Amino acid sequence: MVKLKLMQVMLLGHSDSYVKDKAMQVTIAFNHFGEGLIQRMPRCRHGYFHVVNNDYTHWEMYAIGGSAEPTINSQGNRYLAPTNPFAKEVTKRVETAHTVWKRWNWRSEGDLLLNGAYFTPSGAGASASYSRASSLGAKSSSMVGTITLDAGALSCHKGAAC
Repeated sequence: MVKLKLMQVMLLGHSDSYVKDKAMQVTIAFNHFGEGLIQRMPRCRHGYFHVVNNDYTHWEMYAIGGSAEPTINSQGNRYLAPTNPFAKEVTKRVETAHTVWKRWNWRSEGDLLLNGAYFTPSGAGASASYSRASSLGAKSSSMVGTITLDAGALSCHKGAAC
């Protein structure tokens, strides 16, 4: 039996207090996030994030998280929730009161939510924010399996070039 090491994936932004990250614009596209991953696929601080055409087949706590008022535009992703009934939510606002995060612009558009997965949107849906957080056109979530077929960790060995 192989024991997997559980991993946090990516943290984007220096800290909640580092306001220079408000200018950050990041696209997370065409990835497969699978077994052994806990959270932060990504976790975003400040800035604008386009999460597009990714395949999420496992998470322990949440898939997409944030703090410090990021704009998150989730488009054409496939979210397959884990069997844990307490880990169905795709999103997590980290250490932030509902009265604060309800104004943040987070949306799900054309995402496929499976096995009870749910995305909690927020904000007024300011189109200018989402335009800034969109860097490419999303394909249909029904194509994610094909798009991400070869995605994943490289099979590099110590001392070998990848």
